[in-house]
Amino acid sequence: MAINLNGLGQIALEVRDVDASERFYGEVLGLRKLFRFGPLSFFDMGGLRLLLEQSRGDAPIEHGSVLYFRVADIVVARAALEARGLTFRDQIHRIAEMEDHDLWMTFFCDPDTHILALMMEAPKSWRPD
Repeated sequence: MAINLNGLGQIALEVRDVDASERFYGEVLGLRKLFRFGPLSFFDMGGLRLLLEQSRGDAPIEHGSVLYFRVADIVVARAALEARGLTFRDQIHRIAEMEDHDLWMTFFCDPDTHILALMMEAPKSWRPD
């Protein structure tokens, strides 16, 4: 019998302080909080669920894959996040030139230094102003 693995349902991030991370992901990034269950907090990322899980003990936080947030206008999204107090690690820059579009990104971190990014697929003629 074939199985159909065609989409992710949830991504988990270990966090040191679930309350601080809830504020960051909810108030700064503007993600919709789904629910909280003890030391677990769940947010909606466009149909993909983000689980923030309180770490146990003093062991270093495990960092996994970068989370890339697709945005329609990277300049507007970055300015809105900066207005909420977010500091970016770099400037908006072109990552790759594709045949029919270019891929632009800018990176930032959450309170536990998980790397996050804004990404935009833009027409070849587009440049950030």
